[in-house]
Amino acid sequence: MKILLLGKNGQVGWELQRSLAPLGELISLDRNTGGDLSDLEALRATIRQVKPQVIVNAAAYTAVDKAESETELADRVNGQASQVMAQEAASLSAWLIHYSTDYVFSGQGAQAWQETDSVAPVNHYGASKLAGEQAIIASGCKHLIFRTSWVYGARGNNFAKTMLRLAKDRESLSVIADQIGAPTGADLIADVTALAIQQVMHRPELAGLYHLAAAGEVSWYGYACHVIDFAKAQGEELAVTAVNPIDTTAYPTPARRPLNSRLNTQKLRDNFSLHLPDWQSGVTRMLREVLNK
Repeated sequence: MKILLLGKNGQVGWELQRSLAPLGELISLDRNTGGDLSDLEALRATIRQVKPQVIVNAAAYTAVDKAESETELADRVNGQASQVMAQEAASLSAWLIHYSTDYVFSGQGAQAWQETDSVAPVNHYGASKLAGEQAIIASGCKHLIFRTSWVYGARGNNFAKTMLRLAKDRESLSVIADQIGAPTGADLIADVTALAIQQVMHRPELAGLYHLAAAGEVSWYGYACHVIDFAKAQGEELAVTAVNPIDTTAYPTPARRPLNSRLNTQKLRDNFSLHLPDWQSGVTRMLREVLNK
């Protein structure tokens, strides 16, 4: 099996290089090596040259606030590039594996979003990701779309690392407490992806749209408290003595953020016979890796 991975150096892409390697011949690209999603014709030419049986798209425009002003670029990378990949996958009879986001929803309420719930993005990033989903589905190509949320990895920047850095310099931190989701590790996403690819090769009827997130839920404030408490328990010297909960309205940003990022993963767990670990286990494992460096 020949697999084309786009976005190899992102948080999810980095982990996918590991998880996909045993499945077959893996060709991993980034924007500097033929995998630039903003250059649609070059992207099309790359896929035609490689002729993969599976395209895994871990590349995206993810600058949520910048997307409010860089609308054309966000639409091209998240929407139009997805359409190009879907068209080429259809012509090759290849699978397209794609990642989306809870930002396609309104962010209202307290129920975990299901795949069948109506979509209503609250910002342009969400709208551009929704356009990508819709283009893939409309193409008729064989696909798996995984909507996920609050993604982090040990490699690169993430919320936990930011909290640890600030906690070393400041006595108090203020963290948003009214946005709820589940921190989801890039390693978990990559492992589920590899397992799902293996299964759909034998059971193509499993194609479709799925929600993929760690189990449980927490606010950013609760997440920050978990990170700081764990670091202190490991003997890290931190200046912080207070972590204060604040509302989203106290921290305005160019792009609106959804308050409810909960994702219902029942469909994924049932169809692929999967167990998704709680968010704390993945975060704790990442923190051990980060603090040991």
